[in-house]
Amino acid sequence: MQTLTDRQLALLKRLLFVAALVPAAQLVWAIAFDGLGPNPVETLQRKTGTWTFNFLLLTLAVTPLRGISGWHWLIRLRRMLGLYAFFYGTLHFLTFIGFDHAFDIGEIAKDVVKRPFATVGFAAWTIMLPLALTSTNRAIRALGGKRWQALHRSVYAVGILAAFHYFWLVKATALIWPIVYTTLLVALLGWRAQDRLRRYGPWPALPKVQTIRFFRR
Repeated sequence: MQTLTDRQLALLKRLLFVAALVPAAQLVWAIAFDGLGPNPVETLQRKTGTWTFNFLLLTLAVTPLRGISGWHWLIRLRRMLGLYAFFYGTLHFLTFIGFDHAFDIGEIAKDVVKRPFATVGFAAWTIMLPLALTSTNRAIRALGGKRWQALHRSVYAVGILAAFHYFWLVKATALIWPIVYTTLLVALLGWRAQDRLRRYGPWPALPKVQTIRFFRR
């Protein structure tokens, strides 16, 4: 399935749109029927954070998968995946400022400054915000292709910050999943770095500088 018709792609987008809402629907169901366990706030934060990272990795995986498989239509799914990463990231952020701090700006600011995991999490969401706001074709035309691409490369920083956020958030006895997610992130970023080096590198060698002999024998 290297090529898709417009009709097939439209159907695939609808299926992806519905599938990506399933985790949110499950959370709503759990809230309605008291299925979040003994610590519902922690469960909400953990679930929304996990799905943020899931969609972030899926977004970053589009280009490598396209390069390996030759399925160029995958690139037309990347925008939706990125927006869902922002959607679940915003839910994750709202559980933090809503349940933990009751939307008190002063308390939120203190926590962000005081606790490293909150600092990097807030930084990651702040970087994601302009990416979501400029995800339209109109924004691409307004910014220009090169500036738009430069802005959206900051998604790599979001991934790195998300990995630090995950490590700082969990206990030392539960590091297996942060390690798994970080390993996947490193693999995806490493593939991109290697591909970029293959296309644009290696860097040209510097010209040799001739030395001047001040003394002669």
